[in-house]
Amino acid sequence: MGRTRSRDTEHPQARLDHGGIARIVPSEFTSGFELIVDDTPQSHVDLDDPTHLHFEYIVRMGAVIDQLPEGPLTAVHLGAGALTIPRYIDASRPGSRQQVIELEAPLAQLVREHLPLPKGAAIRIRIGDAREGVRRLPGALRATCDLVVSDVYSGAQTPAHLTSVEFYRELAELLAPRGVLLVNVADGPGLAFARRQAATIAEVLPEIGILADTQVLKGRRFGNLVIAASASPLPTEWLPRMLAAGPHPAKIAQGAEVDAFVQGARVVTDADAVASPRPDASLFLR
Repeated sequence: MGRTRSRDTEHPQARLDHGGIARIVPSEFTSGFELIVDDTPQSHVDLDDPTHLHFEYIVRMGAVIDQLPEGPLTAVHLGAGALTIPRYIDASRPGSRQQVIELEAPLAQLVREHLPLPKGAAIRIRIGDAREGVRRLPGALRATCDLVVSDVYSGAQTPAHLTSVEFYRELAELLAPRGVLLVNVADGPGLAFARRQAATIAEVLPEIGILADTQVLKGRRFGNLVIAASASPLPTEWLPRMLAAGPHPAKIAQGAEVDAFVQGARVVTDADAVASPRPDASLFLR
């Protein structure tokens, strides 16, 4: 997450099918560009260095990906924005095969035109709703994916139908036995939404880790939590040291800490699912 920007017409932009405007603007504080959707920063991309991960929660996703076994990955991404993580995997894991499901065709076209993918990258972009898109993926992908990433936002909120136990069961069917699911969850003080999401994912994939800024994990401010989950023990041996090193102190909660985090939280079903909390607009101001 970053800051809001005043509306402008001088940068590449596209009107989205479901309302709103997507824009690509130069990053103010680092190299590269940012994808802004309705004044909410969605992605950061450095075309000269795809391994440069700017947003903190994306850095944490990258740290988990780095723990996966060496070599190319088979990955599915839901809601990849400007394709930051697919680009990172393409650069760090040559030969990887990746599928991306993006709801907005105008956004995908904007990114392709103004933030082109590297030549030869095996990244296929499919247009459509994330949940429906998962069902339409080739059958050969079932039980073969090393990584599935769910980072879907409509504006600043994750749609309700992408938060339920039924949805996560569909994602789990894509994973290889040691495959890892990464879910970006945004929540604020109290973390009621995040606790239910962790409990819901744990209902499907029992090995859970929660990566976040320490103040966010304590429920003291709004921010992003990355939930990593698998049917097998997570490869997290080096993560605690890496996260504690900064630049902003973070940690990974596992085992008893996760049990305490989800205690009393109800599993989300299709029948009672709700969208993630909407952050206050001031969150994006610096």
